[in-house]
Amino acid sequence: MRCREVEALWDDVHGECLASLKEAVNGHLQTCPPCQCLYEEYEGIAYCLSCLPQPEPSCDFSKVVVQHIRQLRYSSRSAPIVLTSVNTPIGLLYIGIRDDRIAYVGIASDGEPAADIAERVHQRLRRPVVVGEAPTWLRGAIDGYFQTWRIAEDRVDLSDLTEFEQAALRAAAEIPPGEVRSYSWVAMKIGKPKAARAVGQVMARNPLPLLLPCHRVVDASGELHHYGYGLEMKARLLEMEGYHR
Repeated sequence: MRCREVEALWDDVHGECLASLKEAVNGHLQTCPPCQCLYEEYEGIAYCLSCLPQPEPSCDFSKVVVQHIRQLRYSSRSAPIVLTSVNTPIGLLYIGIRDDRIAYVGIASDGEPAADIAERVHQRLRRPVVVGEAPTWLRGAIDGYFQTWRIAEDRVDLSDLTEFEQAALRAAAEIPPGEVRSYSWVAMKIGKPKAARAVGQVMARNPLPLLLPCHRVVDASGELHHYGYGLEMKARLLEMEGYHR
């Protein structure tokens, strides 16, 4: 049982000092019989609880709790990412797919073990990763991207990202090939005009570079700014798209 008057009262006094809150609650108790009954019922329990010694936290127990929360959080993310690779005009791409959609793209570095790449995919998407062969549709989709610099929206999977991340990356995908926009432009586009810095963080953690073109997002001065695979690669991609400063 909850008293709606108390909820309204909390809204009225929220942000004031604790003493004012106590006075307001005590005043309400004097005039509200249902709350008086509840107070009497739980007052003894509250007193007994207040007399108990403060428990010492257990680091081991805390670790178990954190692991359990993590397991519950990602229990719905049991479908694995199939990690494969495809040769492209810019070199080897590691691509993670789920069903018939692309969930991860990474530009291969010389000598980087496949196990390290798989771990990076797991850390970013919080899904198990298995190695597999590239399906025919994937090769066709990637070949088509490097011809048009676009990817069909139904070929990418953003379901493991937050709503803000999804919105920012979809806005980046609206930037025409060969053109650039600022972080502030993306923030305005998604209705968060003060979130330019947060947009920059989304672009830095983009699990689908190239396909969701964070390389087309620059700082307010037009400088290429940061890119996870280096400014040289960012400039190369823009040049291949036809961008001229």
